[in-house]
Amino acid sequence: MGMNHLILALVSLSCLFSFSTSTFTPPSYSYHYAFSHSSSSAPSAAFNNVPFSKSSGTRMDQTFNKLPTLPTNDVDPGLQQICKDTDHPVECVSNIIPFLGHSKFVAEPVSVLKLEIQAMDNKVKEAIDKATKLMQDHSTQKMTASCLETCLDSYKSILDSDKRVLDALSLHDGYQVSMELSSNIENVQTCEDAFQEANIKSPNIQMDSAIRKMISNTLAIGVNKVHF
Repeated sequence: MGMNHLILALVSLSCLFSFSTSTFTPPSYSYHYAFSHSSSSAPSAAFNNVPFSKSSGTRMDQTFNKLPTLPTNDVDPGLQQICKDTDHPVECVSNIIPFLGHSKFVAEPVSVLKLEIQAMDNKVKEAIDKATKLMQDHSTQKMTASCLETCLDSYKSILDSDKRVLDALSLHDGYQVSMELSSNIENVQTCEDAFQEANIKSPNIQMDSAIRKMISNTLAIGVNKVHF
């Protein structure tokens, strides 16, 4: 009698296991579903759910997310190759294009870095002009003017560092190039920190953001691409 009960129990467990494995289907994940059903105000939440590629260990959309709108027509392939490895590849290309004119430009790391520095210096000079005018404006609050004065010093330090970068490039001094480009990060951070500590919004916030991207790009090119 005990043996019959044992056999009956084993048969029941076997049937139950067969039923559960045959009816269970792992839920499928739709890449497009995640983005179409995610809130536009929180795209990162949906992005974090995108599965990783088994072959590369990176997110499946990493490659096309890196270069969202990088221009390709009439742009030297070498320039695109250099810029695509920066944190801001689109800005990297668009910053250089105005300097090319109608002449044929063959891109290589040093020439690209020099043009990026020229573009950055132009933007920094714009920021200096705007900050100076705001400081001279009597309607500008005293605390804002004080922060702008800190930024003026930072902007001038960036210009000085960039000049030393160009000198180091002519001397093929890669170490000095890296050091001066790295110091620009601290320079722009000092300006941003002044407004953050004062808990006020910078009137130069858009320019500062553009300058920070340029600093990031020049650092990436100078450190990773320029080799003497």
